[in-house]
Amino acid sequence: MSDQRPPESPKPPENRPPVRPNDKNPQSGGMNWRVLILLLVGGTILFAAMTMSSEKAKVFDYSEFRTMVDQGKIVVETDLPDPTEGVEPNTKHRLIAVGDAGITAKLKGYYYSDPKNDGFKYENKGEFPFVVTIDKQLNVKEVNQILRGLNVPNVSADAVPSLEGRDSLTLKDLRERIARGDVLANAKEEPLSIVSINGSDSAYILGRYNKVERIANPDEKDIKLAPFEVDLNYASFPEDEKDFISSIAKTQIETGNLKMLMFNLLPILLIILVLFFLFRQQMKSAGKGAMSFGKSKAKLLNHETNKVTFKNVAGIEEAKEELWEIVDYLRDPKKFQTLGGKLPKGVLMVGPPGTGKTLLARAVAGEADVPFYSISGSDFVEMFVGVGASRVRDMFEQGKKSAPCLIFIDEIDAVGRHRGHGVGGGHDEREQTLNQLLVEMDGFDATSGVIIIAATNRPDVLDPALLRPGRFDREVRVGLPDVKGREEILNVHVRNIKLAADTNLEIIARGTPGFSGAELANLINEAALLAARGSLKEVTIKELEEARDKVRWGRERRSMALSEKEKENTAYHEAGHAILNVLLEHTDPLHKVTIIPRGPALGMAMFLPTEDRFNYRVNELLDQLVVAMGGRVAEEIIFGNVTNGAMGDIRQATNIARQMVTQWGMSEKLGMIQYGSDQGEVVYARDAGGSRGYSEETANTIDSEIKRLVDEAYVKATEMLVANRDTLELVTQALIEYETLDGQQIVDLMEKGSMSNPPSSPTPPPTPDGNQTSAPEPPRKSGEDEDDGPVAGDVVSAPA
Repeated sequence: MSDQRPPESPKPPENRPPVRPNDKNPQSGGMNWRVLILLLVGGTILFAAMTMSSEKAKVFDYSEFRTMVDQGKIVVETDLPDPTEGVEPNTKHRLIAVGDAGITAKLKGYYYSDPKNDGFKYENKGEFPFVVTIDKQLNVKEVNQILRGLNVPNVSADAVPSLEGRDSLTLKDLRERIARGDVLANAKEEPLSIVSINGSDSAYILGRYNKVERIANPDEKDIKLAPFEVDLNYASFPEDEKDFISSIAKTQIETGNLKMLMFNLLPILLIILVLFFLFRQQMKSAGKGAMSFGKSKAKLLNHETNKVTFKNVAGIEEAKEELWEIVDYLRDPKKFQTLGGKLPKGVLMVGPPGTGKTLLARAVAGEADVPFYSISGSDFVEMFVGVGASRVRDMFEQGKKSAPCLIFIDEIDAVGRHRGHGVGGGHDEREQTLNQLLVEMDGFDATSGVIIIAATNRPDVLDPALLRPGRFDREVRVGLPDVKGREEILNVHVRNIKLAADTNLEIIARGTPGFSGAELANLINEAALLAARGSLKEVTIKELEEARDKVRWGRERRSMALSEKEKENTAYHEAGHAILNVLLEHTDPLHKVTIIPRGPALGMAMFLPTEDRFNYRVNELLDQLVVAMGGRVAEEIIFGNVTNGAMGDIRQATNIARQMVTQWGMSEKLGMIQYGSDQGEVVYARDAGGSRGYSEETANTIDSEIKRLVDEAYVKATEMLVANRDTLELVTQALIEYETLDGQQIVDLMEKGSMSNPPSSPTPPPTPDGNQTSAPEPPRKSGEDEDDGPVAGDVVSAPA
């Protein structure tokens, strides 16, 4: 229907006021479509109010209903002691089966919503023996149904047992007593049993029960009833259940199809009309934030949904201590305000991925027991101009209404990057969102109880305006845990794991340097999966160590078919790394050597430090370079030719040498000067095209120094392996035979010529089809990131 204003009359009648220019419908001949919708909505609401029940009936299935009847929780014909005046419980609360008699029906009635208050008094007369006389031919099905779930023995007897002094019960009484828990099925004096008389159809159910009598209490005023419904399908009902329903409920034939149609369709039509009306209004105001695009997407976690506290966070004690101030402030702000102190408006948590920044923010909210709004930096930015800024405003408005509270912005670098470096001169949607965030953080009072916590692992790309005092003026470093912290994190994650009693987590903690909290959690989960795959009842140290190797270096690929030539080449290569690592003085202990493909590598020499390392000396770095050259040198000595398997070693050695020369001042020619920038990864349009800060002559000197360090390491590795060629052959043959050797076994071979504790011979696992081997992978091409695996620098990298 059109919204346009019809033409005005040339001259309004004298008895009517003149039409105002703003009137949209000055003529009396038509009706606005909004009026029709309002009338329809009003009529529907009125009809629903007149016809629909004010109480919503609870839906039970038939088994629940039958159990509740037996327990006395359903109001039957004359079962309700009604304390009110003028109310007939027989009619008001009667059970009614509405529907087509004999096919389907809906059973309606009332049940006691407060099971402790049903208007009755209960008196326990004590424990009595009872007997139920049954016919083995007629009552067997009913008896089996009543005694279902109870282990009742069936005893044969030649004569009728003594029934003197026993209460005689019917099967209906027995069913109700069992449902209410009055029957003592496992009584010491006389457990529940069935006595069958030989040569007769008679049988007796004997046992003891608490004789509880229910007496009406007319003084009770607080009986609470609630409606319920049960869908009945007579076609699948046995005859006794049909008789039971007809005995307690009155049957009504379903009538009033129009009424049922109105019940079903009118609410749907009402919802469609209301949605159409709201959608039309939203579309007309699309420029003002159509479909709530400008609303914040922050998720609210309160004390009921956020159960994380500082007990769930381990390994980052310094960060927890810094953030405890915020918890203390949120609990008792006056403690700080009386001294004139103000808590920082914003806290920026900085650390590598997986160290627990998000978990730590949730723990602060959990400890302070305040609302916790969580949002990602990418949730602010949309394709529509102004949406991000609108969401920032809405987020702060929500925070002020819920104060005191925490607002956590994860990955803030998605919206907080340097301004002026974007495409199009920097005036993009992301920078407008950042500007609004800066304004909002300046605009709210520090005493309002709203604290902003943000997290990032790229602080170098953030705009300096975010980090100035008054915004994110406190930086909390959440670093990788040390050995003690790793042990605490492992203890947190094994709470729900069935761990062997002799498992020492300190061993795993010392063998996982550089692992983040997320990697340690993954390690525990992988160990549990390995134990489950092996049908073990608990996780042992063996599964934990295998999970560590899998998380660090990848899973073993035993199904990968290698030729004998490839296998021999890999064995010599890894033996070269291992021998040099043992011979050199300033290297980390050898952990394991394997020629089983793992991850992207065909073989590995793994080294693990005995303790956390934060500084590296020149002689330690030079020895790492020599070990890195060991694989290529071994190939050249034995075969007189080399492969591309040393690609990873070359890359690792080059990186170490470059940092020694340009960053750490370990070159006599270049001295203690830093060459190049240490700002981390290149930020687009900030660093691209920038000056490197040194001349071409210096660049040539840097290249020559890097080459000198690598060449000297290569020469030293060659001299040592030539001098220990017999040892190289011995270790290689052991690797070919056993495929995997640990560090001590390598040392035994080098010192004694044999292993005191040799490993068992490998048994390759069966292939999936049981009789075919997997096809070999295609050969690696030059330049692909497929190397022989980690060397010393891969496992223990020097600090940048």
